[in-house]
Amino acid sequence: MGLTKFIYFKLLGWKIDGDFDRSIKKSVLIVAPHTSNMDFLLSVLVRRILKLQINFVGKKELFNPLWGWYFKWMGGAALNRDRSENKVQAIANVFSEHQEFRLAIAPEGTRKKVSTWKTGYYYIALTANVPIISVRLDYQNKVMGISEPFYPTGDIKADELKLRTFYKGIKGKVPSWS
Repeated sequence: MGLTKFIYFKLLGWKIDGDFDRSIKKSVLIVAPHTSNMDFLLSVLVRRILKLQINFVGKKELFNPLWGWYFKWMGGAALNRDRSENKVQAIANVFSEHQEFRLAIAPEGTRKKVSTWKTGYYYIALTANVPIISVRLDYQNKVMGISEPFYPTGDIKADELKLRTFYKGIKGKVPSWS
């Protein structure tokens, strides 16, 4: 057993429920509930265990000569967004620049409790014509769950109701924010 597996399974006591369809090279991963910085660490460990490229986007200034190599190594893609292009379109364009790109994003847009999700994840998937894969962080049972791919229909209200069922009853690290 490698060090990453030892830390995730033995030391932290977590499990993985589900897997990613390896034939799907591009997708939007919505990771929720996002209530702690620990979510990032767990996600990085799972990414390494599953040997899967998972990405994020960041402003181009992060990818400077000093730190750019690290953010790229971690799966980052620089977002070069000028004033005439909206953020959803700019991120959707990143998909076309890569043969493989799985964008991880927290639909809440914060680590605090929210009553509604931000809609950017949905419109990014719709615009880039890629599926949404739900990832849940169940701290109560120490299980990271991975859903089947969901292809957005354009009816965000109906689609979000379906997506949210995957998270029903799940508690984040800070349960009062879940």
